[in-house]
Order: sequence, then C-alpha cells, then structure tokens
Amino acid sequence: MAARVVGLYSPFLLLDDTMSVVPTARTCLVSFTDSEGIRHAVEVSASTLYEAAVLAIAEFRRCGFTANAPGPATRLTVTVKAPATSHEVRLSKIEAWLQSGGRSPNEQAMKVRLRELLGS
Repeated sequence: MAARVVGLYSPFLLLDDTMSVVPTARTCLVSFTDSEGIRHAVEVSASTLYEAAVLAIAEFRRCGFTANAPGPATRLTVTVKAPATSHEVRLSKIEAWLQSGGRSPNEQAMKVRLRELLGS
C-alpha cells in the first residue's frame, strides 16, 4: 500500500516502527558512507524499505569492497528509483525489525528468508 504524506508520495511509509508493504517490488539504490567518508551504494529490488536495506547489507558484506562494513549506528539511505523517493534508517533498526515477529504470514516468511541471507 503506497501512501501520501503532506503532499509527498512514498511507496514505503514508516509509522511507529511499522511499515506499509507495496504491492510490487521496486528498484532501490541503497547507500552508506563509511568512516573514511567513502560512499558505497548497491541497487536492489525489494517490496519494503527494510527488505531493501537487508538485501543491500548482505551485498555490502558479500562484495568486501569496504573494510568498514556497516555497523549498528550506520545510516543507510534507500532511494526508490520510480517514483524517486529517499529514506534513511539506522542498521540497528533493521536488525531489531528482523528479530521481531511478522505481522502476517508473508512478512514472517520474508523475515526468515532475509535472516538466512544475513546468516543470523
């Protein structure tokens, strides 16, 4: 479900630590700036803000291009390509969300898949 907030269209909406699921996957660019000031980015396809973040974290860890991997205080910027929107979330929030229960069978299945992807 997409939402409008104060005239701003967003396919992902965070409200009280919950999220709205969009009906189809969106192409997202997820980035962070490491402790040396280098910006790292990866493109992923995801249905939610948190799914995009987890897929990106897994890819950042897999590629090994940075010795300064994202930590709990890292701010990930998720930019949805079409329509273009941008969101920022701390890695610690992603980790807490992954460990919480799903609100639906679909969300729970997605969390299981994403936890396996990260090896947690």
